[in-house]
Amino acid sequence: MNDFPKRMYLTCNPGGVGHRWVKRLFVDRQFITGRENPEENENPEDYVFIPATVEDNPELLRCSPGYVRLLSALPEDLRRAYRYGDWNAMGGNYFTEFDEASHTAEPFAIPADWPRYRAFDYGLDMFACAWFAVDGEGRSWLYREYAAPGLVAGEAARQILLHTLPGEEIEATFAPPDMWSRQRETGRTIADIFFECGVPVTRVPNARAQGHLLIKEALRQREDGRPGLVIFRTCRGTIDDLKEIQADTADPNDCAREPHEPTHRVDVLRYFCSSRAALPRREEEEDEEADGAMSYIEFMTGRKPGKGEVWY
Repeated sequence: MNDFPKRMYLTCNPGGVGHRWVKRLFVDRQFITGRENPEENENPEDYVFIPATVEDNPELLRCSPGYVRLLSALPEDLRRAYRYGDWNAMGGNYFTEFDEASHTAEPFAIPADWPRYRAFDYGLDMFACAWFAVDGEGRSWLYREYAAPGLVAGEAARQILLHTLPGEEIEATFAPPDMWSRQRETGRTIADIFFECGVPVTRVPNARAQGHLLIKEALRQREDGRPGLVIFRTCRGTIDDLKEIQADTADPNDCAREPHEPTHRVDVLRYFCSSRAALPRREEEEDEEADGAMSYIEFMTGRKPGKGEVWY
C-alpha cells in the first residue's frame, strides 16, 4: 500500500489464445457492466490501447533492416496483423464468406407454421444452445441463443426449457454423439438426464471438418441472392464467434480448436447443419419402418419412444 500508480503493461500481436480478450477490452472497448457483483464490472478508464507498428521501433529497423521485408512476405492475414497491427485480420479467416450485412437480420415474429429446432453443445466449461426455424424455402433462421458456463446437465436442460417460449413447438433438439457415452459410476448417459428433465435429444454426426463445411454451404448465397442461413442480430455471440474463429493451420478444411472460446456456438451451428444434411426423406423413413427396420428417430436417439411420448 503506497502512492505509486498501479499499472500493468501488456505487449502482444493479434492472434493467439488471448486475441479475443485483448481485442474486446483494448481495441473494441466492449466492457462488462451492470453486474450485481461490482467486482465483475469493468471500468473503461482502466484500459488504454496504444497501437504500434515496426516504424515505432527505429532501433529494430536500424539493426535488422530486412525485418520489414520478412513481415511483408507473410500470408495476407498474418501480414495485415503483424505488419500493420490489424486486429480484424485474424478473425473470421475460416468463415470468409460470412458477411454481417447479408447473413444477419433484425428480429421478427417467426410464423407459426415454420418448423423449429434446437441444437446445443454441452460441457462444464460452456453450455451453448440455439433455436432455429426453417421457412418454406428451406432457409434456416437462428433466432435465439443462450450460453453459460458451469451448468450441470440437469440445470442446462432447465435453462433450455426456460428459454423456450410457452407453446413453442420444437420438432427436435440436436446434440453430439458423446452425449450417449455411459458414465462408469452410474451407467447413465448425459442424454438420459436431458430426457428425464423433459428435453428429448436427437443424435447428430460429429465430424468436425465436414460439419464446418456444411456451415459454409449454408452461408453460401443461393440463386435468389440470399444465403441459406440467416442469424437474428440479437444473437450477438454467434455472430462474433463466426467472425473470429480461425482456420486450423494443419487442416485448412477445419476450424482451429484454439482459442477455444469461439468454438462452442460454432459447434452448435455445426450440429444443426449436420442434422439438415442427415435428415432422410419421409418416404424413405416410412419404408424402413414398414420393413421392420429400426426407425430413423430410434437410430438417432438411441431408444424407442417412451409411454406417452410423441416425436415429430
